[in-house]
Amino acid sequence: MPNVKGLRCRECGREYPIEPEHVCEFCFGPLEVVYDYEFIASAVSRESIMAGPASIWRYAELLPVSADAPRVDMGAGFTPLVEAKNLGKILGLKKLYIKNDTQNPTFSFKDRVVSVALTKAKEFGY
Repeated sequence: MPNVKGLRCRECGREYPIEPEHVCEFCFGPLEVVYDYEFIASAVSRESIMAGPASIWRYAELLPVSADAPRVDMGAGFTPLVEAKNLGKILGLKKLYIKNDTQNPTFSFKDRVVSVALTKAKEFGY
């Protein structure tokens, strides 16, 4: 997983290796993924993303999972954008688009996160 450096506490900045932990053991702050943006910039291109599948896994090189991890694909992602002309007009916007996540398996944007979380859990051996 060369695109990820490790985990970092959002509160105190303490760093951790990639392990199944979600809070800092010192301050109980949430742990966030630290990405290697230089590597990502050199390895990922618009073309490589566009060539991917029509799902969340199109962005696999940007997600915190190993390339060989057994992916949990619930069919999440790649939902359509729908133009909301009337709402846009009320808000004074020339164009307004709303992501229609009712196309996801459970009708929620959370399906994307769950696919990645379950894939990571399988990678950790759960």
